[in-house]
Amino acid sequence: MPILILLVSYVLGSIPFGLLFVRLSTGKDVRQIGSGRTGTTNTLRAAGPAAAILTLLLDVFKGAGAVWLAHWLFPGNHWMSILAPAMAIIGHNYSIFLAERDENGRWRLRGGAGGAPALGGALGLWPGSILVLTPFILLIYFGAGYASVTTMTVPLIATLLFAVRAWQGLSPWTYVIYCLLAEVLLLWALRPNIHLLFEGKERGVGWRARKVKEKAETEQESK
Repeated sequence: MPILILLVSYVLGSIPFGLLFVRLSTGKDVRQIGSGRTGTTNTLRAAGPAAAILTLLLDVFKGAGAVWLAHWLFPGNHWMSILAPAMAIIGHNYSIFLAERDENGRWRLRGGAGGAPALGGALGLWPGSILVLTPFILLIYFGAGYASVTTMTVPLIATLLFAVRAWQGLSPWTYVIYCLLAEVLLLWALRPNIHLLFEGKERGVGWRARKVKEKAETEQESK
């Protein structure tokens, strides 16, 4: 039964909502646009705010739903409560529904970066975390201007949050392990973005994206 729950969590995480909403609203394949990922940010680039918001909510549900399923079937089992959302993140990043061959003929699994289901896992473990994490998400997303930086930072904030709660006896220390595991999974998925950040070539969002666009237009006009 534990293996079955982990498999169900993986399949739940594998549902490519971004791909589906972009396809329905524009007829395009989100994998051929921008970063090629199926998460919220690339869905926003491909199909606009409405599709992106729906994708965000349902991708958050992947992580939260996995926790709720584990709580329902294994009440009091903290390890199942953190392994289930971790499997949802893995499914989101490496979806069984997005298997394809690369240029060398080898099979690979496509997906997102895992930020939304990771957030959903924290929400499932403690619903109040959404009130703490949301302001940080908005601040980092619009302040730094990089979706990848936001994705990488949120699990670290969640780690501090759950560490304080564990120290106060409000939640088990196992939940801290979930946050650290989520951070590792996200960093692994964001390896290309990290390289681009160091090279100064990472795609921006919000004001940073506008700044880059204005700079490119200025350079074009000067030629």
